[in-house]
Amino acid sequence: MDLQGLNVGICMCGSFCTFKNIIEQIKLLKDMGMNLTPIMSYNAASTNTRFGTAEYFIKELEDITGKNVIRTIEDAEPIGPQNKLDIMIAAPCTGNTLAKLNHGITDTPVLMACKAHLRNNKPLLIALATNDALGSNFENIGGLFNKKNIYFVPFGQDDCIKKPRSMVAKFDLIVPSIEKALEGIQIQPVIV
Repeated sequence: MDLQGLNVGICMCGSFCTFKNIIEQIKLLKDMGMNLTPIMSYNAASTNTRFGTAEYFIKELEDITGKNVIRTIEDAEPIGPQNKLDIMIAAPCTGNTLAKLNHGITDTPVLMACKAHLRNNKPLLIALATNDALGSNFENIGGLFNKKNIYFVPFGQDDCIKKPRSMVAKFDLIVPSIEKALEGIQIQPVIV
């Protein structure tokens, strides 16, 4: 499938340890000719961690995409009425965002962007990264699997010994997951 010219929203939540891998995938999407709109949660856009500063990642996103990062609910809301995106990708999507998305809570720019996008009956692709996927967030993952136009990048346990409930998306499968989601199909297998 030719993805050149595809209009893609990229939502980053606060799974800071995955940011470096996500940035690499965003570069790949840009190199493939996609038009990218960056969105960050409040935490992702304001928290400095041992993995890098918020300003560093904001600059990276803006340099790659050529657009300002959407960082407020007010700036994310027009995504729905403007109907300019073909697909929205939440990568990384934290357990907090999974839970709120499953229960219809819209209190961050990422959640507003996802909700606004879904109203247009277009796909939302989730690349999860959560320490409690096999714990309290298990029901939220299941709930989202049953919602219309929501798809997942395949995921698996990232450290079954030290973090037995933790799961992370296989970020290198974002492109084939996009292709399937655009066809209305959940890529398989989901758990790898």
